[in-house]
Amino acid sequence: MEVSSEDILRIQKSIKNVSSYDFCDYSEKSFARRIEKILTDRDISVDTLIKNLERDYNFLEDIVQGITVNTTELFRNPESWINIKKLILSRYSNQKNINIWHCGCSNGLEVYSLLMLLSELGLFDKVSIYGSDINCRILKKASLGRYKYRDVVEHINNFDLVFNSPENGDGTIPISKYMDINKFRDYVQIKKSLVEKPVFIKHDLVSLENIIDAKFHIIFCRNVLIYFNNDLQQRVVKFFRDNLFDGGSLIIGKHEGIIGYSATLFDKYENIFIKK
Repeated sequence: MEVSSEDILRIQKSIKNVSSYDFCDYSEKSFARRIEKILTDRDISVDTLIKNLERDYNFLEDIVQGITVNTTELFRNPESWINIKKLILSRYSNQKNINIWHCGCSNGLEVYSLLMLLSELGLFDKVSIYGSDINCRILKKASLGRYKYRDVVEHINNFDLVFNSPENGDGTIPISKYMDINKFRDYVQIKKSLVEKPVFIKHDLVSLENIIDAKFHIIFCRNVLIYFNNDLQQRVVKFFRDNLFDGGSLIIGKHEGIIGYSATLFDKYENIFIKK
């Protein structure tokens, strides 16, 4: 079901009027795709969608969860994690405390990927790590660290690419060190020591509010900026820069970029941006 630009504006304004959610500066194309899927799956019209949004809070939450994108995986884009390991995390070997924020963390698999790296580098105990997302349901899943085996299995090889390939390790780190895998009962459970480490918080990045009330050495925001329009992207990047220590790193998605004035505020290495 195709929706017009006028319909998109109506839906965005309706959500903003009845909640704290604000999708007005999201990319119209990506927002429209999510709305079209919602309308098709529920077999409802735009008018019915808006009517239900305005009178049913649970329906509103369902729609917000449908709008947000929750695609992530274990060590997504392994080459990026190898760069993070060698170029960023290695700089903190003598740091007493390290603050890391993973913004838009989805189901937490990338947060746990990071914790595995930190553990192997001897940095685990030095780190305060926060994961945030707009989707409270997906945050619950992240906090449990439990996943369906069938959803994780195709990405398990990423672990070996990061730790056990001839170029990046000695091949002796078993994945069982960090997770219990049972393919017959269809589950993967992250080890308790990792699950207990991060603090997961509901947070809408559009608010440009640092609810953690701290500065950070590293901020991850991978594959989130692409869902915002250019103006919001610029504001979010400035917000991240303001909340990084000097020399801190902003890490975005492999296929994302920073353009305009914001790009001049960082030194860039692929998808890693280091605050000048």
